[in-house]
Amino acid sequence: MTMPSQQPPPPPQNTVRKLVVEVVDARDLLPKDGQGSSSPYVIVDFDGQRKRTSTRCRELNPVWNEALEFIVSDPKNMDYEELEIEVFNDKRYGNGSGRKNHFLGRVKLYGSQFSKRGDEGLVYYQLEKKSVFSWIRGEIGLRIYYYDELVEEGPPENQPTPEEPSQNPPPDVVVEEGRVFEGHVEICHPVTENVAHYQQPQAGFVQESPPHVVHVNPDPLQFPPPDELVPPVAVEVRKMQSGPAERLRCLKRPNGDYSPREINTSKCSGESTKERINTYDLVEPMMYLFIKIVKARYLAPNESPYVKVMTSTHVKRSKPAMYRPGEPTDSPEWNQIFALCHNKNDAVNATLEITVWDTPSENFLGGICFDLSYVPVRDPPDSPLAPQWYSLESVDSDPNNRVCGDIQLAVWIGTQADDAFPEAWSSDAPYVAHTRSKVYQSPKLWYLRLTVIEAQDLHIAPNLPPLTTPEIRVKAQLGFQSVRTRRGSMNNHSSTFHWNEDLIFVAGEPFEDSLILLVEDRTNKEAILLGHVMVPVSSIEQRIDERHVASKWFGLECRGDCGRGNGPYCGRIHLKLCLEGGYHVLDEAAHVCSDFTPTAKQLWKPAIGILELGILGARGLLPMKTKNGGKGSTDAYCVAKYGKKWVRTRTITDSFDPRWNEQYTWQVYDPCTVLTVGVFDNWRMFADVSEEKPDYRIGKVRIRVSTLESNKVYTTSYPLLVLLRTGLKKMGEIQLAVRFACPIMIPDTCSVYGQPLLPRMHYLRPLGVAQQEALRGAATKMVAAWLARSEPPLGPEVVRYMLDADSHTWSMRKSKTNWFRIVAVLAWAVGLAKWLDNIRRWRNPVTTVLVHVLYLVLVWYPDLIVPTGFLYVVLIGVWYYRFRPKIPSGMDTRLSQAEAVDPDELDEEFDTIPSSKPPELIRMRYDRLRMLAARVQTVLGDFATQGERLQALVSWRDPRATKLFIGVCLAITLILYAVPAKMVAVALGFYYLRHPMFRHHMPSASLNFFRRLPSLSDRLM
Repeated sequence: MTMPSQQPPPPPQNTVRKLVVEVVDARDLLPKDGQGSSSPYVIVDFDGQRKRTSTRCRELNPVWNEALEFIVSDPKNMDYEELEIEVFNDKRYGNGSGRKNHFLGRVKLYGSQFSKRGDEGLVYYQLEKKSVFSWIRGEIGLRIYYYDELVEEGPPENQPTPEEPSQNPPPDVVVEEGRVFEGHVEICHPVTENVAHYQQPQAGFVQESPPHVVHVNPDPLQFPPPDELVPPVAVEVRKMQSGPAERLRCLKRPNGDYSPREINTSKCSGESTKERINTYDLVEPMMYLFIKIVKARYLAPNESPYVKVMTSTHVKRSKPAMYRPGEPTDSPEWNQIFALCHNKNDAVNATLEITVWDTPSENFLGGICFDLSYVPVRDPPDSPLAPQWYSLESVDSDPNNRVCGDIQLAVWIGTQADDAFPEAWSSDAPYVAHTRSKVYQSPKLWYLRLTVIEAQDLHIAPNLPPLTTPEIRVKAQLGFQSVRTRRGSMNNHSSTFHWNEDLIFVAGEPFEDSLILLVEDRTNKEAILLGHVMVPVSSIEQRIDERHVASKWFGLECRGDCGRGNGPYCGRIHLKLCLEGGYHVLDEAAHVCSDFTPTAKQLWKPAIGILELGILGARGLLPMKTKNGGKGSTDAYCVAKYGKKWVRTRTITDSFDPRWNEQYTWQVYDPCTVLTVGVFDNWRMFADVSEEKPDYRIGKVRIRVSTLESNKVYTTSYPLLVLLRTGLKKMGEIQLAVRFACPIMIPDTCSVYGQPLLPRMHYLRPLGVAQQEALRGAATKMVAAWLARSEPPLGPEVVRYMLDADSHTWSMRKSKTNWFRIVAVLAWAVGLAKWLDNIRRWRNPVTTVLVHVLYLVLVWYPDLIVPTGFLYVVLIGVWYYRFRPKIPSGMDTRLSQAEAVDPDELDEEFDTIPSSKPPELIRMRYDRLRMLAARVQTVLGDFATQGERLQALVSWRDPRATKLFIGVCLAITLILYAVPAKMVAVALGFYYLRHPMFRHHMPSASLNFFRRLPSLSDRLM
């Protein structure tokens, strides 16, 4: 490639766009060579150009790692060009006859799905059928990208054209299901793992980072403000000589590894194992210099003194002391603690200066100096260091600057485990309320059960039409929750209405709200209020079991009473009220719940262990905001939630690699629970009192406690992943240390697995699924409102993200995820069926003979069947012990279907309810949903058809079929009476395992008979 001349005017240049299709590998292809395998090759067709890869001999999981390069004739219309990738089986390497190559699947893509060079990723596409009669399976891994190349006016002389024939070898003619393709077919050779092995192009691109598997192009984050700075991926291009051709190597920052990895924590520089603190043994000790400024006395005349703390690396200033009217000004008080980062190596000859100054005159009032090498070290559980009085000294020789007085303070060296650290002004986090580390407690939540029995003496409008029954309903309100009963029923046209309906609410302590009941007449279009009653929640009886609660009559008040209780009589209502303490109020999704204890503490069982979490730090966080004229910055803090206890670390400002090293503990009552850890970017610290700036999520990790071995420390680095409208994005990594301190296999721990997951009341008086989901939403709002009242507050966006408040929303991606989860669950049955099919087809004669022998043994000794089955399960468990997970699992992008998600499906997932999209887009999505529902409808109809055919065997819907079935059953009965059961079992087993030469490929007579049975589908309209 020649560079343009620097003299004006520059010569005209052309840009040639090239498309590179890297065929990496394929998985789980269908065997088509008659020997249980295939010899696949790939043909790629784009813009009138066709190229193919080499053939991989007898390989169902072939690896090619070949790049095919195409010229894009019209780059402007590339988005509308179609790329077709087809996989075929080469018949020359099989034992079949004929020249027709079997079709193994195809993939069709369009130019809008291509990525620019540098943004490409390895994507696995499911192979599609060519027609409804094709039998296809497997997937193919492709890496597709394009780039623009500057060339001179004419094309290079050595540039091959698509019309030119290949070099010396003559073209082979290959027939592909009716089509003829001429091209060079390479000789089958062993598969190599050399990624840089390209077949044709002169310039190749080798990516040396882990494969990037995100399907959509990564864009800047959507939730931060528009001025957010997201750094582009740094790409370094180096030219390398490889023979006569030129090869380019792209070095990308590795960001495609989404799996957790085990890490080794290193101690702080200069620290020894003796200084590690027992209560903080999961995190690295961080040394701090603590200065506690208490008060002063006998100071010179001043207005508002403050204290300045100065070391070689830090300068901190206390808040100014404020005097009350009439209070002496010579004895100010501060009661403030500073925590400055401390390094032993730098503290050998360092000093600490503490000076007192006056504002606003900035007069020097005195100071004191400490040698840091003589500062004592405090290790908990030592008691706090007692403050001492020190005389203030003057450093100024001016006799007019009179210094006098004493200052009371304490100086010591400690770690983050010090009792004073949470309330200290830390050097790595500014003294702002929103940057402090805190522990929160969720509110105590109860279920409030309201049973509406009946109402009497209601004042109903007398002018109702004849034969019209009044529609009377009761509406109950508790805070923001509102529920309405069904229509009341009347007895003998009296004024008594009956409901006998339970309404459930969520109530939180302290019980400050009142339950409001409105009796409404909804006979007409407009509801008419017949009366209301207010019941304070604090006056409602509490129960922890299913004991009987007495019902009460409440008088209804009219509209203008305003709760005074002295208005006219409007009727009365019969209610039963109680606060249920035997339930667990769910505020999290059931599958990631961290607590199952009931509300009433007297029903709690003893804790079985302690969960310890060490939040070490984060690495490689992306910038979330801009500061100081466009500089990217992140102010990260971490939130962990387990049970009722929430913890929040301090905010490390302006750091992409924050180190928290904070440790927390929880009591564990049930090991089958989940710990949730989230990382957020702090925005509230920059907000004024009047404005609200929500914090933005960076990612979260879930750890199931039951997957942790007892008393083992797991130190793991988890990727922080966020799913945005533009696709999956890695925001960095978080490093955690987790330990589940629990006695190994004691009876209490083992007995938990045999106990019910939820408290007893959930099974005695269960709640409906829809009702439970509505109550969970209410509980989430109440928890968010409660934690927002703390200081520093946990914002609603943080609480909702940690509690998975949106887990029930519709998503095509989640639907696919659940479908593939079902497929994975049934994979063992499919594998067993395939294994049996291989046995009965005698693919491995030795295995088939051994199965015959085992079958004979089990038939002749049926008492061995059950023990043999359990022994097989034991052996499977022992075998899979080698593959047990070594570290707790994090978020699984492949299981979540987040790697190759469609952009439109993501946009639909993030859409609001009601939708904010244009009507055309909503109509398109609705039609797509209808198509999906049609498939589900067809599958359900097929299941119903099979069941109806089973019923038709003896229902005489088809008399001839029923006669045949009854006759066969009678013959089988006589045979089984006459022939020993073991002989029958042996005969049936050997018939099923007979050699393929004794069987034909048509369906069996019994299957044909079953398929001909009638169903009720012909009666459907």
